[in-house]
Amino acid sequence: MNKQDIAVKTFLWIGFLLIAAGSSVQAQDSSKRKTIEVTSSFKPVLREAAKINFNAVPPPVDSSRPVLQYNVPSQNLFFTYQPAALKPVALQTAPLSNWQQHNYVKAGVGSVVAPYLEGGFSYQKDSSTNLNAFAHSYASKGDLPFQKNNQTGVTLAGTFRTPGSNEWNARLGFTSDDYYFYGYRPTTLSFTKSQLLQRFQTVEGKLGFRNTVPTEYGLLYNPNLNVSVFSGKNSINKATEANTVLNLPLEKSFDEFAIKLGFGADLTSYRPSGKNNIQNNLFTVSPSVAFKSSNVHLQLGIMPSWDNKAFKMLPDIMADITTEDQRFTVQAGWIGHYDKGSYQRFASVNPWIAQPGSLLNTRVVERYAGFKGSVLNHITYSTKVAFNSYRNMALFVNDSTDGKTFTTVYASSLNAFQLHGEIGFTQGEIFNAKAGLNINQYLNVKGQDKAWGMIPLELTAAIRWQLFKDFWLKSELYAFDGAQYRDVKTRKALKGESGLDLNAGAEFKITKQFNLWLQLNNLFNSKYERWNQYQVYGFNVLGGVAFSF
Repeated sequence: MNKQDIAVKTFLWIGFLLIAAGSSVQAQDSSKRKTIEVTSSFKPVLREAAKINFNAVPPPVDSSRPVLQYNVPSQNLFFTYQPAALKPVALQTAPLSNWQQHNYVKAGVGSVVAPYLEGGFSYQKDSSTNLNAFAHSYASKGDLPFQKNNQTGVTLAGTFRTPGSNEWNARLGFTSDDYYFYGYRPTTLSFTKSQLLQRFQTVEGKLGFRNTVPTEYGLLYNPNLNVSVFSGKNSINKATEANTVLNLPLEKSFDEFAIKLGFGADLTSYRPSGKNNIQNNLFTVSPSVAFKSSNVHLQLGIMPSWDNKAFKMLPDIMADITTEDQRFTVQAGWIGHYDKGSYQRFASVNPWIAQPGSLLNTRVVERYAGFKGSVLNHITYSTKVAFNSYRNMALFVNDSTDGKTFTTVYASSLNAFQLHGEIGFTQGEIFNAKAGLNINQYLNVKGQDKAWGMIPLELTAAIRWQLFKDFWLKSELYAFDGAQYRDVKTRKALKGESGLDLNAGAEFKITKQFNLWLQLNNLFNSKYERWNQYQVYGFNVLGGVAFSF
């Protein structure tokens, strides 16, 4: 069979099958419902999504050191060399509750002091009225004959604030100090106690009125009046003196500028024993203009003065330039002022003086330059170089009889080159240490041979340390180079010996209200003489108890 026959037969079979299938379909029952049978189940599945992989890339390494700017204000207080006006701003808040009253009594005895009494008392009626009272009394006696000293004082002080922004301040005090002329030479001389006693008594009152907030026109005022009556009495004579000091400062501010105007009157009426009254009056006017910014403080002014009707013009120029962080300040100035010549002030400098025969005011002109600053928030320092000129400088020399009293003399002109330095370390209230050095070279003394009694070098230091919670230690050091003095017999100029005085003390709490305290004075038992022929106490101990309530 050839291929053509096979293809014919295949085609015939396919046709036969198609005819048979069509006949079968026509033979089916058309009344039946047509259905579809599923012979397998279909489950749709989503294709798995492709994930995006995040691969973090580390930043490039920066080896440069960042420079951060900090502005940390200094936590220390700095004081200018001359007093500057303060501008307090009252905080407008609700009235504060009454503060807890604090009172204390301190008593003690020692090898040269018996007894020692001191007390302070306070009272506050409300937040606007405050009253304080202070009192002290002690008697001391050394190894030398008539080496005695007694002091007693009482002071009352009060503050009253008005409903507005004004404040009244008042003070009234009385002091009585006894000194004995024990520095006579030779020591074989015989005196009675009454012949050597000199007693100073002072009654003093002060009244002031100021505004704590500038007025609507930017004015600040602080008028104050101080009146004192002083008397000095010994076995030979008695002298009295009345001092009246009136100050009327006024200031008006314009943002960074301020205009200042002040008027001062210092009146003294002195009556020596058996002599006519001596009047010593001083009047000053002090206009100035001040500029103050964050790092510059400049004051330009003059001070016309009338010293017992003699007119003098004094400078009043100061400048402080500081860095932005307040850690370093350069200072310079050319200023003038007066040291009042009065029996009361002279007695506070040298308590063994005789009654002065005349009173002259000392005119001082100071030219200075220096700097101050802080380091590491705990260390403060300052230094100053000054050239000062004095006119009618009061000096004290031993009398020509036995040297037990000091006569007041005046140097018509005196210049001084001064170097001053300070350094301090403060650690909160736990530890505080400071030291100061003064070097003075006196030049061109006119009217006297030397600068009698003026110390050329002084060194001071003090430490206070809270060693434990209720235990404090303190120490003080005072050293100086001897001053020039005039020999009683030969009247030649001699130089005094240097002196060193080291003190130490401790205080600790034994109960909530009781403290024990101990003071050791002149640990080296140095018998130095600050004033010629007047030897100080040697080593001595003083201790006692303090009660607070």
